[in-house]
Amino acid sequence: MATVILVRHGRTTANASGVLAGRTAGVRLDDVGRRQADRTAERLAVVPLAGVVTSPLERCRQTTRAILAHQDAAVPTSVERGITECDYGDWQGRKLAELAKEELWSVVQSQPSAAVFPGGESLAMMQARSVAAIRRHDAAFEAEHGRGAVWVAVSHGDIIKSILADALGMHLDLFQRINVNPASVSIIRYGTSRPDVLATNTDAGDLSWLRTKPADEDAQVGGGAGHEAPAAARS
Repeated sequence: MATVILVRHGRTTANASGVLAGRTAGVRLDDVGRRQADRTAERLAVVPLAGVVTSPLERCRQTTRAILAHQDAAVPTSVERGITECDYGDWQGRKLAELAKEELWSVVQSQPSAAVFPGGESLAMMQARSVAAIRRHDAAFEAEHGRGAVWVAVSHGDIIKSILADALGMHLDLFQRINVNPASVSIIRYGTSRPDVLATNTDAGDLSWLRTKPADEDAQVGGGAGHEAPAAARS
């Protein structure tokens, strides 16, 4: 079973101004977002990555470049349209404060499985194609590099939330309970019987434990011993 690290891109100019960027071209990280991406890249530097898969949008490519710059060796990188941002259709480029007055807003909040963006896609379609893409890449990395392979997918907030909801066995209507902040790290290990969600929405903490070989797939009754603290914390 390979392990995927889901990384949301850093904060963008659109995030900072309260605009729903969607797939708008040219939306880039702002100064805060670049610092966030660098911080996440530093966390990931201790993990030898089998590969990085990124959404084609510039903000994810920027975050990917930061991650690659902190790796000791060259890391294969590919672009995956299956994890690109949701197609918000006519909502794209509009202020969130304005969209909150739309009737569809309450559907997106309370019954996402029924939400279809005018001129765009449904949230159910978004989840289906993003989960399919992540599982396909995960299987490929495991087949090529073995069950200890660790790889990164750089994507967007709603995309990562929907992938986590699937891994947690949650209905899409509950996915708004999950938070995924800019440049945050969430971790899933897919097994033959079920996915294990190892972390969600983290922006700090040691990740060197990901270098160790995965344990058996069976859940540890009582919670298990967990992974060791980093050397610095033990000294």
